[in-house]
Amino acid sequence: MSHELESAISDANKRIQDSSALVRAVLSGRRRNMDPGAQRIDIRPILLKDQIHLQVISNDGVRTTAKNYLPKDFDSATLLNSGFANILVESTDGEISIRITKKGAAMIHQQKGERTQLLEHDRKKARLLDPSDPFLIEVGISDKEGRVKPSRQDKFKQVEEFLRLLSPTLNAALEAKHLAEPTSETPLEIVDLGCGHAYLTFAAHQYLRKEGKPVHVVGIDIREESRARNAQIAKSLAIDSTIEFRAEEIAATKKTDVNIAIALHACDTATDDALAWAVKNQAEIILAAPCCHHDLQTQMVEIPEPWGLLTKQGILKERLGDLLTDAIRAQILRLLGYRVEAIEFVGGEHTPRNIMIRAVKTGAKADQLEIDRYISLLCEWNFTPALATRLSAELLAVGIK
Repeated sequence: MSHELESAISDANKRIQDSSALVRAVLSGRRRNMDPGAQRIDIRPILLKDQIHLQVISNDGVRTTAKNYLPKDFDSATLLNSGFANILVESTDGEISIRITKKGAAMIHQQKGERTQLLEHDRKKARLLDPSDPFLIEVGISDKEGRVKPSRQDKFKQVEEFLRLLSPTLNAALEAKHLAEPTSETPLEIVDLGCGHAYLTFAAHQYLRKEGKPVHVVGIDIREESRARNAQIAKSLAIDSTIEFRAEEIAATKKTDVNIAIALHACDTATDDALAWAVKNQAEIILAAPCCHHDLQTQMVEIPEPWGLLTKQGILKERLGDLLTDAIRAQILRLLGYRVEAIEFVGGEHTPRNIMIRAVKTGAKADQLEIDRYISLLCEWNFTPALATRLSAELLAVGIK
């Protein structure tokens, strides 16, 4: 373990042990060749019988268990060193975030700022959006009394989880200077590509405005009826000066200025259209949750060995095609100067399409190994990915034909 990583884990451990200031800790992911014994662990202080305990909620991918410990009885140091790839510890005066890459490198981020410690044992989960927000009522997620409709709970969950991913991604990009601080003269330009009913378009607009960030949001969808409906909602909410909608094809839109590009559940190669547009227009942040992966699945004809073991079963072939598609998309973005992660968007119990590609433009040059892996995979499978075709000039510029 490097001295830098050892020091960061020691700092995280001290923050967890300081139960008087701990807000929460989240451990997730698995380091290469290590098994932490759980997919995710959440730790937070709670007040039981006038005494602070640490509530530890562990999920192994099948079941969730909860146990309470007195701080003196909780061995957080062993847990932090057990093999988790992602560690986040928030305290009342700031936070430390540690991400350990597949190569064992540590990406450490510290941020100052006040946070509130909540000690209720059965507290409600903090909401990023109030269910009574007028936009939620207008789009049909909440009823007229401002309560989430039972039939729209999954959609509300999706909106909440999207904002939980957007917020830290944006804040980290601003702090790292990958993105300029927005002002009223130069607001954040957010473009939702294939916005449909614009649940997330409105959500991003309302949440970021509530956070005090100047924004200008554009929702693009090919259907005129979607544009008209969404524009009417924006007008009725009196926010049409900072949010607009266009009925255009993604590849043909005249919109070019963008800081954050969103593409949630755009079907099949529409996701590739969105990613290509975002790259060509220098989007600093890309959040894409793909849907339907027919492009490469139709190209999976001559199967290289030993992959025939998987592809002879239809459902396994389909899922392998999904994974190959998104892995190639992520790699193309990586080769073009983005830091890329494939992360869970919302839990599988809410939607079968729950992977998000999160990319932040850093301008880092890809090393030769990453290029070789990409070329080797395409050659082995004889693939011509839709995204590679759309970004052929950009790939050629970095030496990839």
